[in-house]
Amino acid sequence: MPMVSDIRRHYPDANIDWVVEEGYTGLVRMNPEVRRIIPIALRRWRKSLLSAATRAEIAHFRRQLKLDAYDIVFDTQGLLKTSVVMWMVRLAPGGHRIGLANATEGSGYEPLSRLFHTKSVKVGLHTHAVLRARQVAAQALGYSVDGAADFNMDIPESDSATLPAWLPEVPYAVFFHGTARAEKQWPAADWIQIAGLLAERGLLVLLPWGSDAEKRHAEHLSGHMSNARVLPRLPLMEAVVLAQRAALVIGVDTGLTHIAAAFKRPTIELYCDSPRWKTEGNWSPQIINLGDTGTAPTVEQVAEAINTLAKTADWRKAAGVEPTRE
Repeated sequence: MPMVSDIRRHYPDANIDWVVEEGYTGLVRMNPEVRRIIPIALRRWRKSLLSAATRAEIAHFRRQLKLDAYDIVFDTQGLLKTSVVMWMVRLAPGGHRIGLANATEGSGYEPLSRLFHTKSVKVGLHTHAVLRARQVAAQALGYSVDGAADFNMDIPESDSATLPAWLPEVPYAVFFHGTARAEKQWPAADWIQIAGLLAERGLLVLLPWGSDAEKRHAEHLSGHMSNARVLPRLPLMEAVVLAQRAALVIGVDTGLTHIAAAFKRPTIELYCDSPRWKTEGNWSPQIINLGDTGTAPTVEQVAEAINTLAKTADWRKAAGVEPTRE
């Protein structure tokens, strides 16, 4: 998203299209600067490559890639599968396919991807995931990266009839407690203590989940919290609404925590066993990042971060309460 914002700021007349896995089209649609979204379904197609229906979908996808001739096609993931898709796009005369020249620390970069580039851009080995994409576009288009990352995402205002039934009418905090890797999780006892601090502030705590194991964990947490509610399983865009409307978000290193940070919600990101520099929200004072690889945040650090955020106008507006703890 910040890469799109940078390009539009330096080239206001640019037409920007985006190829995205079908399950995430709703996220890209939130950016008004994207002209056309081209869904791809690699995850689903892999399961039925020989079926006639899948072959027809792939053929339609390839036709969509060739509706326009592009001056520049970017791939900032550095994967073989995304570079192959880049190669399928129709270029205008003199056009370029531009991607990463090297891996960054901890990335899933695949060197063979360079075979599909007409130009490869080198970035620093220790480069933030958001900055990496911004730098690829900047070097290719001849400008410098400046200013904080601008995600330029917005959810249209909804009337009460179209809001999810689970959405509370009172201010709430959300705990994004679930993550695929056990080492990145924060201890249950710590979540419970923080919920108690938020109960003193009058904030409801919502507990989402994305798997049966996460649901059991949410139910365990809720059983020890006086102010918590376990949510139903949410489709992606309802989970985005959950993050975007929260008075406070506390979450481990996972996608929905980063989405909340992209909205510049009052967010506390918890890094228990992953490198903070790689994905930390560093574009707003409303985001506080705690912990690092092998060093989980303490309850005291999170409590202090809550106190810090509670003094800001954005917190008070979202929560509808004045700070009561110092």
